[in-house]
Amino acid sequence: MIFKSKMFNEVKKEIKWNGKTLILETGKFARQAHGSVMVTMGETQVLATVVASKEAKEGIDFFPLSVHYQEKFASIGRIAGGFNKREGKPSDLATLTSRLIDRPIRPLFPDTFRNEVQIVITVYGYDKENEPDMLAMVGASAALSISGIPFKGPIAAVRVGMIDGKLIYNPTHLERKESTLDLVVAGTKDGVLMVESEAQELTEEQMLDAVEGGFKNFQPVIKAIEEMAKKAGKEAWEVKEVSPAYAPLKKKLEKEIGKDLRAAFDCKDKTERVAGINATYAKAEAFLGEKTEANAAEYAVLKDVFKTLEKNILRGDVLAGKKRVDGRKTTEVRNIECEVGVLDRCHGSALFTRGETQALVSLTLGTESEGQLTDDLEGLRTETFMLHYNFPPFSVGECGRLGAPGRRELGHGKLAWRAIRPMMPSLEEFAFTKRIISEILESNGSSSMATVCGTSLALMDGGVPLKKPVAGIAMGLVKEGKDFAVLTDILGDEDHLGDMDFKVAGTSDGITALQMDIKITSVTFEIMKQALSQAKEGRIHILGKMAKALKSPRKEMSKYAPKIEQITIPKDKIREVIGSGGSMIRSITEESQAVINI
Repeated sequence: MIFKSKMFNEVKKEIKWNGKTLILETGKFARQAHGSVMVTMGETQVLATVVASKEAKEGIDFFPLSVHYQEKFASIGRIAGGFNKREGKPSDLATLTSRLIDRPIRPLFPDTFRNEVQIVITVYGYDKENEPDMLAMVGASAALSISGIPFKGPIAAVRVGMIDGKLIYNPTHLERKESTLDLVVAGTKDGVLMVESEAQELTEEQMLDAVEGGFKNFQPVIKAIEEMAKKAGKEAWEVKEVSPAYAPLKKKLEKEIGKDLRAAFDCKDKTERVAGINATYAKAEAFLGEKTEANAAEYAVLKDVFKTLEKNILRGDVLAGKKRVDGRKTTEVRNIECEVGVLDRCHGSALFTRGETQALVSLTLGTESEGQLTDDLEGLRTETFMLHYNFPPFSVGECGRLGAPGRRELGHGKLAWRAIRPMMPSLEEFAFTKRIISEILESNGSSSMATVCGTSLALMDGGVPLKKPVAGIAMGLVKEGKDFAVLTDILGDEDHLGDMDFKVAGTSDGITALQMDIKITSVTFEIMKQALSQAKEGRIHILGKMAKALKSPRKEMSKYAPKIEQITIPKDKIREVIGSGGSMIRSITEESQAVINI
């Protein structure tokens, strides 16, 4: 039912979603934004706003979309811990949520749209039952849909869990702790756009059923947003068509540099290929001559035309049944070398090399008190398994900024962390804090999955009793009309010029993490099924290569690892222990004796 308020020109839409009331409300909050929607479920309230510049900046050749998700401690009636009581830089969780929202939205803007778009989502209420991140994704979609900004949505998203083999949708915080699956699915009414998950060794069939179940579950939300947009939507912006200079320039460049570009793509070595492509682009610029008013229109579309020519070669070869850029078949994994114990002073280490992608992974062990302390809406807690991913510019042969990790580093590290965590021992089984550092020394496709493999080996090298080894692989897609090809273990070029980045990690028995991003409007479940099947074959192959270096955790730990023993503290000494280091206490028995790690 639609409700309309006279005072604020308010439009409100209410629907029942998974047994709860979802409310979308616009016209009352943040009215100067191009689109703003307050989303409410229970007592969780999230405001999503979107603003876009009316004109694109001159010379810009990319789409400047930024998404900012922010949590306010007032939303849960808390004052932040620590010295600074005002919210500071976004937490890692907030940054990862911003990425989660960005990924399914970005492909749905027109290719020619270059105007800056900024989406800001703020959590103003959190009831500890209805998770704000899913409401944030719904709110961002709704705000875009009513803004008039060109957007091929709406989208919606749902979190899928599994308890006792049964799928549940938008589980509560407590249900998520019991669930063997934590899956986020986002998409349009036509298909899935994004998947992010952590799982307890679920089968490919179970994962596909969960994705399909999530897709069907969020369809009522998409319908509600569409109905709201009909009542509250603003006039659609005019989108600039493809420049008249595009087609003529494409025809001229095909004739002038086509053979050179083909020769560049015939180079199997990445460095040689990149050099050849750069030289061909320089030749294209020389062909146009010095930039003048007469050829300004051609210069404005040169990069877009050149990228199209690159795509035509790579994608055409794959769909024609020819071998890929590096000569492999569509189902073939690159050469793999695995080594362990490569860093003498680390508590565990591994070097994982797959083709031209290489991860150097180190393990550091510490006491429980050395875990990562986190303060967010869930409260103060300690994480004793950390995975830090670094991507220095030299890994791709470039100069670049060195500094704090960006969204990409946080996202890739979190994906690898999710893949490994289901196989990690509990603190009762292994009373250490574990810190993994993955340094990407070379990159040409799927360094996050190399991190998964390297982390598994480094943990076992350090004597961490990992339940089973974990490996990961990235799948790609080239799709034109009804024709498509799924690519196993994609290169950087195949990711950049292809239609999908589909990462699957797991053990020999099942999937532990899944992440999918696509650059087209949707993919079919037929494609996803084939991708999961090829990924399983690739994962088993990689696990076999890893086993040649190390099959299982070492029985002995490094001589440099900290020594931790358990002792029992008498009842009359407990207060003294708590006063001197209570964070190290593992448990208190019925006889009021504390078990402490030292």
